[in-house]
Amino acid sequence: MEEETKTTKSTEEDQDAAPDQQRLVDLGSAVNRSSRGNIYTLTIVGQVEGHQVLPETAKATKYEHVMPLLASLEQNEEIDGILLLLNTVGGDIEAGLGIAELISGMRKPTASLVLGGGHSIGVPLAVAPKVSMIVPSASMTIHPVRMNGTVIAAPQTFNYFERIQERIVSFVAKNSRISKEKFLNLMLKTGEMAADVGSVIYGEEAVELGLIDRIGGLSDALDCLYEQITEAKEKE
Repeated sequence: MEEETKTTKSTEEDQDAAPDQQRLVDLGSAVNRSSRGNIYTLTIVGQVEGHQVLPETAKATKYEHVMPLLASLEQNEEIDGILLLLNTVGGDIEAGLGIAELISGMRKPTASLVLGGGHSIGVPLAVAPKVSMIVPSASMTIHPVRMNGTVIAAPQTFNYFERIQERIVSFVAKNSRISKEKFLNLMLKTGEMAADVGSVIYGEEAVELGLIDRIGGLSDALDCLYEQITEAKEKE
């Protein structure tokens, strides 16, 4: 009887662990449960995939997975906070901006940590949470809106580019301490990048510019989230 009881308990534990393990495999995400609060860790890696499917050889974050997941997390009473880990080269503008808007509109405690790189549309994603952090070695590329493939050479096309660019600039300025003018200057800077215009900035510089809130690592980001969770519980 004792052996059967142990086996039953072990089976139940395995079943409880299975969803977390599958989530880690499918979405690169995990749930950390502790007495201080339950934190959902979500990764944005590789290229943000939009309406066009990327090759199987490309590491991609699919927006059709992330968007409903964020909506579900906002309503999940078992999740107290969300940690966003970023190491992305950028990708589809509308998909990335859509994810960033969802994150910025969440009531739950949120924090981001830029690791490796938070390039291109990764910049709005990095600043979207309530607190943004970056490791000293990470970099961020800020450049004008670009499009691959066939482009219709008409004034309306360039006007469309400018309007998309304005949406990105406005979002970043709204969700960080950097001004629209300063961010646009970084975006249009010449001589910073080879065969292009734009800027590459690193950890401490990103904080000095007001783009990112703090320098920090994983433990700092977790502590920040636990502080937000405590404050939220006290308000309730």
